[in-house]
This record gives sequence, structure tokens and C-alpha cells, in this order.
Amino acid sequence: MRAAQYVRMSTDHQKYSAQIQSQVIAAYAARRNLTIVRRYADEGRSGLDILGRAALQELIRDVQGGRAEFEYILVYDVSRWGRFLDADESAYYEFICKEAGIQVLYCAEQFENDGSLSSTLLKHIKRVMAGEYSRELSTKVFMGQCRSVALGFWRGGPASYGLRRELLDERGISKGQLEYGQQKNLQTDRVILKPGPSLEIETVQRVFRSFVVQRKCVTAIAAELNADQIRTARGNRWKALTVDKILTNEIYVGNMVFNRTSSKLKQRPVTNPPDMWIRRDNALEAIISPRIFAKAQQIISRRRQRLSDQEALDRLSELWREKGHLSNDIIIAAKNVPDTSTYIKRFGSLTKAYALIGFQPKPRYCWAETESRIRGVVNEAIADIVSTLERLGSNALFNREARLLSIDERLTVCIGSARAMSEGEGHVRWHLRINRHAKSDLALVVRMDASNSTIKDYFVLPTANLAMTSVNRPRIASRAFSEAYRHDSLDAFCRMCASGGALPQHEAS
Repeated sequence: MRAAQYVRMSTDHQKYSAQIQSQVIAAYAARRNLTIVRRYADEGRSGLDILGRAALQELIRDVQGGRAEFEYILVYDVSRWGRFLDADESAYYEFICKEAGIQVLYCAEQFENDGSLSSTLLKHIKRVMAGEYSRELSTKVFMGQCRSVALGFWRGGPASYGLRRELLDERGISKGQLEYGQQKNLQTDRVILKPGPSLEIETVQRVFRSFVVQRKCVTAIAAELNADQIRTARGNRWKALTVDKILTNEIYVGNMVFNRTSSKLKQRPVTNPPDMWIRRDNALEAIISPRIFAKAQQIISRRRQRLSDQEALDRLSELWREKGHLSNDIIIAAKNVPDTSTYIKRFGSLTKAYALIGFQPKPRYCWAETESRIRGVVNEAIADIVSTLERLGSNALFNREARLLSIDERLTVCIGSARAMSEGEGHVRWHLRINRHAKSDLALVVRMDASNSTIKDYFVLPTANLAMTSVNRPRIASRAFSEAYRHDSLDAFCRMCASGGALPQHEAS
């Protein structure tokens, strides 16, 4: 009889290492004369829910899709199947397997999962205990964090921009600086914060100076930092939200504040009242003076005064009458007008806010709406491809972040799009957006029509050919390019991917 093994390891106990689980499962399989033909592993993943557990999701999909070539699923114990806060959720995923004729067996448990009354009761108790363990652990961790902050130690996690973590032993003697991703390995050690590199400190001071003295908005400050090639501690570009977090963080005046918001056990974050905050003033050396920080909070408070939607639109309309035009830069420079992010958050986009006051920007300024529409159309096309391939007997997985389509684990396709851009007098050129150096076998380009509302055609070519083009944007409208790679539909492409053969020749357009 054939079996699959599922292993999961979070970071709570070494006794649950993937190797130990696999050894116990292998011994169990040998005693039952079972042959393990498939392995699903979620390493470093929490068992609170199924989100983020790609292996368990794949296992359930294989079972529901009839692709499971095994009769049993072997799991170390009930807690490795999951520490679901709702015991019924754990039972639900097991029931899916049972309904497909596949039995889940727990190899390290003292009961046989045979459906008997005793095993059903014990299994349910184990499920409840697994969830309760997570609740108790969450409470212990929270209390430990509160105590650390009250004593002036860092509660854990990466340090804020401009600061660094220093490791101390039980006597308070420094053991060196902790780099990003490093953690202490002794319970008696403690972590404190100290000022970081001079460039980062100067950047933090620049942010406060730009906001308090020069009265610039957070969007403008982020744009200036990006223009000067300054990056965040993780090497990312600055955003308005990143700047806002710096301006509101008391850590820069030396104060540690914890539990302003809480999100326990992956529940929705909750904003806590000030009497629930855990504070430690003067816990570290200040980077910003309390006077400058207080002025920043006053400005933020005034800017965050709640305007009704109509009041926000009235101010935008008044700015339009004053300037004769509207743009992102004009709104940022205005003093009494909410930030562009406010209009986007309230009305969905800046263009929709424009429409409500009667302002009609030129089409080339409607980037956000056009990009969103193109993404939707391309994603629908990808969904159709995946559905067609599965109907043809292939297994297709799409990585949305990397824009890569994997087919039967043997063929990888990089997905891109070509957006139409008007050059006047009916002339259109296409802007190609694709990773030209992607590690894939083929490149699929979805070309939009002149209005960027529907798909015009498709281009399929080897990724190597795309990478070797002499310009960043190949002239996909050229006759030579069209004759070599253009297709009116993706039927031939899907058949080729499903069969593993060569792409059939098509009629040149």
C-alpha cells in the first residue's frame, strides 16, 4: 500500500524537527508494510491556520483533484497536522481526505485512528489541546515582552531604521551587535537598542527637519529620499507610510512603547487605549530632541483632523480653480489639501476623486487605473491557461509575485504584458513589461488593444531570445517580430505545454 508523509516544523521545539518526524514516520510505515511515495513538508511554518502552509494546501488540492497516488497520509502527531484554534478546522481537512478514500494516520500517537469511539474522543481532545497550547504560549510570550520593555530591553524583532541591536550577557556585558536575521541563543542574554550608522541617523534627522521646519508632506519626503538614492534598512525604496512610521515612533526620543496595537494568534489587529501601553522612557540615547518630536506630533494631529468626503473634495476643487490644473505634485505642494494617499484611500484612486469634482486628466496621467485594468485582464488570461492545462491533464501552478507559470515541474513560462501608448494621429506603440532575464524556458507576452481594455494578441518566444534583444523593448509591432512569435489565441500554446512538444507553426498575420 502506498502512503504520503506530511511533516511540519515551526520554531517552537527541536523535538519536532523534520528529520525526527520523517524517521518516526518511516519506522511506522515499515511496521505497517507501507511504501512512502510522496513527501509534503512545511518547514518553519505555524500550525495556526492553513495560510502560508503551501505543502498542506498542495496536499489538499491533490486529494480533491484526484491526483493523490496513495491511500494513506502519515503524520507525526495531531499537533503536526495543525494547532488550529478551532478544532473543527483540523477535522475538516482530515474529512476531505477521508471522503476521497484516503486515511490520515498519526504515527506517534498512542491511539489508532480507526474511527472508533475511543480514538475519536482522544483525537478531538488532542486537537483542542494543540490549539490551547498556542493560546498559552501566546500569553507567555506577551508577558515576557512586557517585562523586557519595562526593564528597558528590546522586546524582539528587527530594530527601527537608524538603530541597531546589541546583545548583552546576564552581567550586562556586550557580546556584540546582532545583524539582521540573527537572534540570541541563550535565555539569560538580553538585547538593547543603540544608535546605528551615522548616515541613517542623519536621514532620520532629515525626515523630521523636512516635516517640521520645511513643512513637507510624507509623500514628498519619501520622493526626495528615493531621488537621492537613499534606501531603507532592508534596501527598499521609501514610501509615505515608511516616513510616517518614523515620524510617530517615540523610539527616536529614547522611549520604548509596546502594545499600542495587538494581533494575537493571527487575529485582526486591534488598537489599544494608552492605559494598556507598556512604556519605558529614556531607555536609549535619543536621536531626535523631544521638542522637535512634539512639534511633529502636533502637525500630524492637525493634518489628521477628520474631514468629511465632501470637505476633502471641496478643497481639491478649490485647488483646481486656483491652479487651473491638478497633478500629484500640485496636491503635495498644497498646504490645506489632504495628501494624495487620503484621496486614494477614500475614493479608490486619484482619478476617481478627480471625476467627482469634474476634472478630467489627460489619458496619459491615468496610469494607476490602466495598470489595474491590465493586471485584471492578464490575470484572467492566466486563469484560463491554468484551467485549460488542467483540462488537458497537466498540473499548472502560477507564482503571482514572480509572474512565473510552472507546468508539470518541467516547463516554466514568464508572463508579461504590452500596454498601448498613443503617440497622436492614430499612431500607437506598445510598452513591454516583463522580466527579460527571468529563469524560465518561455516568455508569454499579452498585448492589449489600443484602448488597453481587451487583449489584442499574444507573443510566445524563448526567454533567451527576449534577453538577447538589443533594446529594452523589442518592437513587438514590427512585421518580423509578429511573423516569428505572434498568436491570435493560446490554444496551440496550451496544447504544446500539455504535450511537451514544440510550438506548432501558425499563420503569419
